[in-house]
Amino acid sequence: MSRNKYTKQAKRWVIKIGSALLTKDGKGLDYLAIEDWAQQIAQLRSQNIEIILVSSGSVAEGMSRMGWQTRPTELAKLQAAAAIGQTGLIEAYETQFKKHDIQSAQILLTHDDISNRKRYLNARNTLRTLLGLNALPIINENDTVALEEMRLGDNDTLAALVANLVEADLLVILTDQEGLFDKDPRHHDDAQLISKESASNTALQNYVGDISTTLGSGGMATKLTAAQRAARSGCATIIASGRESNVLQRLSTGENIGTLLVPDNTEIGARKQWIIAQVQASGTLFLDAGASQAVLEQGTSLLPIGVNGSEGDFKRGDIVDCKNIEGVIIARGLINYSSDEVSKLHKTASHNISDLLGYAGEAELIHRDNLVLL
Repeated sequence: MSRNKYTKQAKRWVIKIGSALLTKDGKGLDYLAIEDWAQQIAQLRSQNIEIILVSSGSVAEGMSRMGWQTRPTELAKLQAAAAIGQTGLIEAYETQFKKHDIQSAQILLTHDDISNRKRYLNARNTLRTLLGLNALPIINENDTVALEEMRLGDNDTLAALVANLVEADLLVILTDQEGLFDKDPRHHDDAQLISKESASNTALQNYVGDISTTLGSGGMATKLTAAQRAARSGCATIIASGRESNVLQRLSTGENIGTLLVPDNTEIGARKQWIIAQVQASGTLFLDAGASQAVLEQGTSLLPIGVNGSEGDFKRGDIVDCKNIEGVIIARGLINYSSDEVSKLHKTASHNISDLLGYAGEAELIHRDNLVLL
């Protein structure tokens, strides 16, 4: 299928711009670059394309203002840099978008905003309202308050979660790389750019490494993972170089730039999108071969008799991962029992649950309506 289906026909884009494209090698924001991005985004909006912008750059700008030459590794200093730099980043965007009569809006998200169902829905409603008002949401992770264990970690992940959140047609990840190659182009002259591939193709994992920029926190592996996340809501992803002249407008015409990663035909509903959006699970269930097959091939609920064991401290309603006997995560879902209760139910027939727990609970550990295949 041609690129036109995924680019020319896409009417809601999430665009992620990395730090390398917004800063002058760590010397602060590149205002000329931001002016150009604003011009390109204004062009897209004039074509009746809705835009949500996920922008890096706050930490790099904060580093510049503090005179730091290297990215901090200590979380508190990263948070301080983000707090200092975020004001400058948004001010720069607002100045440029005003030239095009575009009202911008800042949104800072954390993992808690994604993991909490009520806050997730609130974020979605806010974004949809902003789009309805013809405003331009500019999103970044709220690095100033996120704890290390609860951080989304990089804006590639954030962009994919936002794409799921607003049911975007296209996710564009702009970076300082041309796209996804079959080898590391820095070390292999014969590396070939992958023009188009299915986001679910497991062979792609062999092509990504720990390629990252000095200022950014995400490499090509995070971009592939982001594309796979976005695909679960039917959203295609393009990974392309932001160094290409007028790259956004050219993508909108279907020009063959970068790597297009397309979703499978299957999409999941809004509730399951929220389940799969969680970056961290609260625990893990270990499935036997029969249960793994039933879940994957027959779409059944997960019964206690098919679970060999569990780990983690979780409560009813938490998100847990399901691993097969090879240790591969094959599904994720909302658990009906706490970890203490699950430890009593391993390899147990459902009709014995009331005898073991002292009350009649659900027959399933995870009902199929709350279970998402990965």
